[in-house]
Amino acid sequence: MADYLNAAALLALAREAEAKQEAGAPTPCSCTKTPLDGWQSQPLSLDETQFDEIGTLLPEDDPEPTFSEHLPGDTNYWSADAPVAPRYFPYNRCTVWRCASCARLYLRYTEGGGYFVDRRIRALRAALIEDVPLPA
Repeated sequence: MADYLNAAALLALAREAEAKQEAGAPTPCSCTKTPLDGWQSQPLSLDETQFDEIGTLLPEDDPEPTFSEHLPGDTNYWSADAPVAPRYFPYNRCTVWRCASCARLYLRYTEGGGYFVDRRIRALRAALIEDVPLPA
């Protein structure tokens, strides 16, 4: 299993990745062909071999994380500006992946329904990460 990343570790990784991207010349990369600012079904054109799994937001000691969502204001699940709250669904089921070509970070998880399975992906932006505690 990948190393567990709490909100602080996730934020540090996201800031580091963004700093690397800003320091270098913009790198054209196939991972950015489809906008992934909000949750999307994983595009078939995305080459999975160019990604490395670097962590998980699912703690080992929490076999059934909450399905509660943290969506303040007018945000919804699909919103590009929806907060990334690691303790809440769907983030609490995500793994964190890094593009080997450009170092961008992505969150991925598998959405399962009665008759389907959908691999979902979202680009990670440090400004959207919120460490929101679960209600008692």
